[in-house]
Amino acid sequence: MTPLLISNMSFFKNIFGKKEEPKPFSRTPLDLDLGYIFEYDLRSWEVQAVYEYDWGDEDFSKEFKVSDGIDTYFLAVEEDDEVELVWSQKIPLAKIEGDIAEEIIQKERPPETIIYESKTYYLDEECPGYFHEKGEPEDQWTEFIAWEYYDESEHYNLSIEQWGERSFEASLGRVLAPHEISDILPRKL
Repeated sequence: MTPLLISNMSFFKNIFGKKEEPKPFSRTPLDLDLGYIFEYDLRSWEVQAVYEYDWGDEDFSKEFKVSDGIDTYFLAVEEDDEVELVWSQKIPLAKIEGDIAEEIIQKERPPETIIYESKTYYLDEECPGYFHEKGEPEDQWTEFIAWEYYDESEHYNLSIEQWGERSFEASLGRVLAPHEISDILPRKL
């Protein structure tokens, strides 16, 4: 075939043939914001609150309070070398073996290992930082410290947070792969 004939065939194919559909914009967990909806574990979740964390040295992360209308969870999202996600739920600090709060207050440091529901978690890092809820005045940041523990498989996370001298919270989480969060859409107003 001559080049002119090939060129004309391409022209007619573009006119009468099937056009390529543009690929839809694909959102990632980094794109989540207040009111967004996404799928996880065969359930639809809506972002109810956005929390911002400043860990110092230009290190920031976000956490989203999410609900499916029945349960409430938290999705922590951090971009380091790759996107890191932890899906967690608050747990009573008293359910963790030992008096964690008193040990932190007395020794000014947490234990190296903790046990929750017969599973051992190992201290991974201490994270002092500042917390801010999106929508609040920009100058309202609260200082706190968190200790991150992981089980032996590093698939499960237990976090202890200290807010002030004697106020503590705990949460139990599971490490997720970014592809487990799907169909991310902003809420239509």
